[in-house]
Amino acid sequence: MGNKFEIPLGKERGLISELRKREDNESKRLIRFLDLPDLSRTSGSPLEAMVEAVKSIPALKDFDDIKIPEVVPTNVTFDMFGFSKDHPARSKSDTYYVDEEHILRTHDTVMWYYYLNLPEIKERIKKEEPLGVICYGKVYRKDEIDRTHMNVFHQMGGLYLIPDKKGKLEFEDLKNVLTEITTTIFGKDINYRFSEETFPYTDPSIEVEILKESAQAGGEAKWVEILGSGMPKKEILKNFGLEGYNGWAFGFGLERLAMISMDLPDIRLLWSDDERVKKQLKLGQKFEEVSKYPPVVRDISFVVSKNSFVLNDYFDMIRETGGDVIEEVELLDKYEDEKKFGEDKLSYTFRITYRHLEKTLTNGEVNELHKKIEEKTVSEFSGVLRLD
Repeated sequence: MGNKFEIPLGKERGLISELRKREDNESKRLIRFLDLPDLSRTSGSPLEAMVEAVKSIPALKDFDDIKIPEVVPTNVTFDMFGFSKDHPARSKSDTYYVDEEHILRTHDTVMWYYYLNLPEIKERIKKEEPLGVICYGKVYRKDEIDRTHMNVFHQMGGLYLIPDKKGKLEFEDLKNVLTEITTTIFGKDINYRFSEETFPYTDPSIEVEILKESAQAGGEAKWVEILGSGMPKKEILKNFGLEGYNGWAFGFGLERLAMISMDLPDIRLLWSDDERVKKQLKLGQKFEEVSKYPPVVRDISFVVSKNSFVLNDYFDMIRETGGDVIEEVELLDKYEDEKKFGEDKLSYTFRITYRHLEKTLTNGEVNELHKKIEEKTVSEFSGVLRLD
């Protein structure tokens, strides 16, 4: 078993302390996200069970284990990892910014920077020793609202490097590790394949897909992507002060794999406190609905300025207003009509599906929530509600 490292959080604590003093909606939203539990370290969670299972496979059992900050530098996240200047991940409509120089981490690969700059690791590099590390925890991205997406989720990643003088790791070495991970989570009989992929910081890169039946797809078997991986680019490693090494890396979303493993119909169930739900959340065990509470649907139509309206920010507002009751938000209609709405205006119509995981919602409860969403559409987005 490797060493455990935890990056000091002095800088992060200072940034979060300043964030807590702010009164704007975005800052309050970020604090709520940061205060959520890390399910990859929560006893009894299937995400924690998955982490422990992956950590125990022969290829990874001697790796170091690093815990890194959740508030990270913008330049480290994007510039050092080779993201282009116009990459959509840099946009404030996709990423949560604490300030111009810091964000809520969007991918766990940022652990390369922290790990390779540890004094202990720099000493190992001087001695030309191999390096292996894993990292896991919460990550944050603005996203759509449906049963398979949340803007707070969990990732796990690994990195293995050896000195060039002692050999060159091949693509087959990486594939062997990915096979171990895949069969550990889904069983040795799982049907899987490799396909080419593109990432900013690895080349060549591949992803793993598995053939899996889904009750949500009517029992039809489909190929589903579960793992991204590749060979770290030399120029990226050089950004972190490392030269003369080669290796492989991988990363994956824990929720995605857990939901596939349990045939879980809704990502919100992973956060449930309902004992009827929690006792079923076991990897490899098919989830049985505890009760099928009916959905309640409401539409909202409004006109906003097309130059200032950010779709993912609107989704965030709906999430925080409705909480776990929001199952899905579907865009039904979007169009311009200068004569009707004015210049640079857009009309949107969304269908919001409300469904509680543990009880039947009353029309009164839904109407109250929907009214709050309408009010915030007006107050926070300068929307003009359409009643026609």
